[in-house]
Amino acid sequence: MIDHITIRVADFGASKRFYSTVLAPLGHELGWESAEPHSAEWGDFSIMLVADDKPLTRDVHVAFAARDRPAVEAFWRAGIDAGYRDNGPPGERPIYHAGYYGAFLLDPDGNNVEAVFHDRA
Repeated sequence: MIDHITIRVADFGASKRFYSTVLAPLGHELGWESAEPHSAEWGDFSIMLVADDKPLTRDVHVAFAARDRPAVEAFWRAGIDAGYRDNGPPGERPIYHAGYYGAFLLDPDGNNVEAVFHDRA
């Protein structure tokens, strides 16, 4: 359904470090970066520096698929070890469905970033 997503960030360097850190354990490496305008891309997800009159992305929830539970845990641990803010440690979230295993971090702009594994076996 979705081809790609770009969020607009206040501090490009801080956001690039955050996403590079937490997406690496999920197998997503920085694939492309541009100096003008400041933007970076990890596959179908990208960030862009707010440098015009368009608003900063706020209060968004982005969930990245993880291949298994250890990948969810590695995503969260990489973020916590780098000093990023916890918004929910790795664990079952049966409120969504049986086997929903996720972890949440806040990016530098306060957006809720999740890694999730749907263990429906």
